[in-house]
Amino acid sequence: MKLKLFTQPNCPNCPPARELAKQLERRGIKVEHWNIDEVDGLAESAFHSVSATPALVLVNGSEEEIKKWEGSAPSADEVLKALKV
Repeated sequence: MKLKLFTQPNCPNCPPARELAKQLERRGIKVEHWNIDEVDGLAESAFHSVSATPALVLVNGSEEEIKKWEGSAPSADEVLKALKV
């Protein structure tokens, strides 16, 4: 499983989500960072039906969505619970 983080530069709620991603990466969890102001990031966000930033999407090895958080950063415990870590 891996996490995909969708942010945009001027998003006021995105800094806590970026910090959460750093915390998770320090624990060895793979996090892909996507900027939805860029073409690739916008396309990836559309694929996952992201409607607000920040968004954190947990996917399995087949890129199937397991869980999604949008509009604010979840707690690290909430993400770890979803990852079953």
